[in-house]
Amino acid sequence: MSEQKQAQKQLPLAGIRVVEFTHMVMGPTCGMVLADLGAEVIKVEPIAGDNTRKLLGSGAGFFALFNRNKKSIALDLQTPQGKEAALRLIATADVVSENFKPGTMKKLGLDYASLSRLNERLIYVSHKGFLPGPYDHRTALDEVVQMMGGLAYMTGRAGDPLRAGTSVNDIMGGMFGAIGVMAALASRAKTGKGQEVQAALFENNVLLVAQHMMQFAVTGQAADPMPSRISAWAVYDVFTVKDGEQIFLAAVSDTQWALFCDAFGFEDLKADPRLASNNDRVRAREWMMPVLRSRLAAYSAANLSAVFEKNALPFAPITRPQDLFDDPHLNATGGLAPLTLPDGRATRVPLLPLTLDGERPGVRLNPPRLGEHSTALLQEVGYSAAEIESLKSSQITQGD
Repeated sequence: MSEQKQAQKQLPLAGIRVVEFTHMVMGPTCGMVLADLGAEVIKVEPIAGDNTRKLLGSGAGFFALFNRNKKSIALDLQTPQGKEAALRLIATADVVSENFKPGTMKKLGLDYASLSRLNERLIYVSHKGFLPGPYDHRTALDEVVQMMGGLAYMTGRAGDPLRAGTSVNDIMGGMFGAIGVMAALASRAKTGKGQEVQAALFENNVLLVAQHMMQFAVTGQAADPMPSRISAWAVYDVFTVKDGEQIFLAAVSDTQWALFCDAFGFEDLKADPRLASNNDRVRAREWMMPVLRSRLAAYSAANLSAVFEKNALPFAPITRPQDLFDDPHLNATGGLAPLTLPDGRATRVPLLPLTLDGERPGVRLNPPRLGEHSTALLQEVGYSAAEIESLKSSQITQGD
């Protein structure tokens, strides 16, 4: 959605102010979701800036992605003046969001118990490694909870646990934090009172593997890791084809199997009684799959894609993340929005995977420069120009 269209069309969380004390992925994801849906999200950063701005390698994209549509104010919360500025800002907020180690916000006097005494309408969302219980003192990371929560076991080969290839728990945990905030806002509209919301990495991971837990509950059989699992569907695999290209192909029902055989002229396989039903084909995979691999090996991935698409059969190219910038569907549907990085470079960024009244919530604000909105926000909460200059000269705040 263009900025002009967004200005004309009020987003659902317009008028909600969120003050967030977050870094890395989980907390910033919550703020990104709320901001994309129209909330004014103010990121409170230390004077040196959120360390996420400086990450290399797999973390290099964190700040740019998860901090769009936000404002930045830099404050030294270890000083009485910096804390006072934060409290003035919080006094104007509907929501406070944080994802620091347990006890950090309490030491600053910015925990829910302290702030709710000042404003009973305040909603406070904490993003943690674990919900309250025996593990809540532990330091958690996405990889930690994937290992202890069964996801790494399911993703890797037997004896070789492997984390998923993206920050699934951090991102989903932040999403559940945002869902909790929206539920608390709905509750506040009825009761007039805010509440504390908590979301956690470990419990999020448990939800992700719950289907495998329930598989055991229903069948009494433990789920095998994905690479060695017995698939519920006979044709549901990656094929290596002409010129070494790879493509995922599937035929997950008897109707799809018939369409697949007709499309490629495999009448012998279609008529084979050993392959009459999906369950028959699952049992026959040991000999059937080598036959299919051999017969399809001469086709190009593009040719197979065309045949599968024509017959409404499931297929997928094996795509690298950077290739998605050129994806025709994303580009045709506005799934990638222009974004200016804090260093001034232009790029594009994926939007939330939803539409509201036919429109994708877009980018209204680029990821902020450190302290980009400090002066404006301090003025808004009653600081004079001279007071702001004094805070800057004392390095209690910085920025524009």
